[in-house]
Amino acid sequence: MLRRTLNLGILAHVDAGKTTLTERLLYAAGVIDEPGSVDDGTTQTDSLALEQQRGITIRSAVVSFAIDNVTVNLIDTPGHPDFIAEVERVLSVLDGAVLVVSAAEGVQPQTRLLMRALRRLRIPTLLFVNKIDRAAAGYERVLEAISERLTPAIVAMGSVDGLGTRAARFRPFGAGDAALRTSLTEVLAEQDDSILAAYVEDEGISYRRLREELATQTGQALAHPVFFGSAITGAGVDSLMSGIAELLAATEGDADGPVSGTVFKIERGPAGNKIAYVRMFSGTVRTRDRLRFGPDAEEKVTAISVFDSGSAVPRAAVSAGEIGKLWGLGDIQIGDAVGRSLTATEHHHFAPPTLETVVVPRNADDKAALRVALAQLAEQDPLIDVRQDDVLQELSVSLYGEVQKEVIQATLANDFGLDVTFRETTTICIERPIGTGEAVEILHAESNPFLATVGLRIDPAPDGSGIDFRLQVDTRTIPLYVYKNIESFTENMGQYVRRTLQEGLFGWQVTDCIVTMTECTYSVPDGPPSRRGPLSTAADFRKLTPIVAMRALEQARTVVCEPIVRVSLEIPTDTIGVVMPASARLGAAVETPSLQGKLSTIEMVLPAARAYDLQRQLPRLTGGEGVLESGFAGYQPVSGDQPTRRRTTANPLNLDEYMTHLARRVQERSN
Repeated sequence: MLRRTLNLGILAHVDAGKTTLTERLLYAAGVIDEPGSVDDGTTQTDSLALEQQRGITIRSAVVSFAIDNVTVNLIDTPGHPDFIAEVERVLSVLDGAVLVVSAAEGVQPQTRLLMRALRRLRIPTLLFVNKIDRAAAGYERVLEAISERLTPAIVAMGSVDGLGTRAARFRPFGAGDAALRTSLTEVLAEQDDSILAAYVEDEGISYRRLREELATQTGQALAHPVFFGSAITGAGVDSLMSGIAELLAATEGDADGPVSGTVFKIERGPAGNKIAYVRMFSGTVRTRDRLRFGPDAEEKVTAISVFDSGSAVPRAAVSAGEIGKLWGLGDIQIGDAVGRSLTATEHHHFAPPTLETVVVPRNADDKAALRVALAQLAEQDPLIDVRQDDVLQELSVSLYGEVQKEVIQATLANDFGLDVTFRETTTICIERPIGTGEAVEILHAESNPFLATVGLRIDPAPDGSGIDFRLQVDTRTIPLYVYKNIESFTENMGQYVRRTLQEGLFGWQVTDCIVTMTECTYSVPDGPPSRRGPLSTAADFRKLTPIVAMRALEQARTVVCEPIVRVSLEIPTDTIGVVMPASARLGAAVETPSLQGKLSTIEMVLPAARAYDLQRQLPRLTGGEGVLESGFAGYQPVSGDQPTRRRTTANPLNLDEYMTHLARRVQERSN
């Protein structure tokens, strides 16, 4: 049985109006009687008390409505850059997107970041230029900015009457509009040779063919139709809905196929029970099914809700194409594949958090409660990466910015009754291997306290490539009686390695390397003398891997790298003489300014930590007229002394310390 469902993301820079647009779409579809208000805290998707108080989206939310015979699951995402991780998780489950641009503010920094990710992932995207009723609204100006800063492959789908007034209306182009036919032909000819040939030969191309080709290229993320309107007044929303139905293809998943889905959100119910949001790509999950997820976990689904006509309603099953809420999966995590993984999920479409801070309870007796609360927040947002220092009894979290810190503080107070403060925010660095390092521990060797042989080689890899784990051993030496198959062994060994490399030689996470397993042996009671002994277990490989990995890393050596950003400054030309020296003092690599009359643009790259200083100084340096845009540009080696971060786990390079730590863990579990 085939179902037609469209999983649609609404994305935008903060305050561009995407939540208001979500309300208007629900109203136009007949799901709600009146559109809610962001200011009044009455919207369907901003249900958290903090979202209503602050008037911003913090967590992604799902609502549902119908357009003709298609069920649209609409996912409203945060617009503030501090909550970009929520957008990250949503991208992998989308069939299409609507990117909202403000007609008044135009293309903003977050808009550019989002469009780059959507194009890179080839997600079919419509653009909706909102707020045409605002006094500062533009039409040609905004289209030009979209073409220059987002993509030239745009087609304006109509014009605006009464721009900048409360009576502003969107007038969709029709078959007789020469502007639409010309724009369609020029954009579509870039990808279709037959249209290009007809255009060059001045042959007539039917409007129907142009619309069909527009739907095809939009579905391939090659063309991007642009609609205008106002989410507040409802202008242009009907045309946008028609565009969604015509230009974004609904999913026709096979409900009878193998079970496959992705978890993109976790929340806790009123009773504290975990609820997993799953987008199903194939198959059907029913209540009481035992569902496999992660590397080898399996639990029973106790209840299911499926989004339909606004919100989630109880159902006996969730099928391909649908988004469901699943109960009963206590160990499931964001990013887990349920059932069989049929899609290759790419991670890290946006920058990682580059800041961290220590969270301190005002009441020292609240330390245990704080640990539990932060663990629950990390379920909803794994990138806050809660780190516990057992020696200092401190907890730290990763951050994107100060607004996120304020939200964490308010959430701990409102939801958990915990009053906390934060230490000074510091920059998160990484470590990269400099050379190649190898290490091995042989079964039964005096230096090896575990019943296994593990050999590892670490090689540098290209920047931004992460950790690539590879197997280069005789498969007959793999303990398949423990790991069932080679794929499971590879996955588990990769996890052991990645967990170890979370803290490198200087205490920072190690990345951008290839780790190859070069030797492997296990112990068996009836084996040859070199392998004879008690049967090896998974624990032997899990505990031995950190020792070997860190010795290989020590031989390879690492360099600490700090996050850097690319900054674009738009400043009055007469302030260049003060801005450039100030930027250089902050360690910026400044490019030659682009002089444009009274305003000039300066591009530069500088450490992320210094970008905040530049942002604070800019008003003074430019008389309040400077504008700064920045984007994550990767990491660069730190010159001079290498900054260190205190380890939160025992260092496997110190065998006595490491073995004492393992013994303590065993004792704690037995108690």
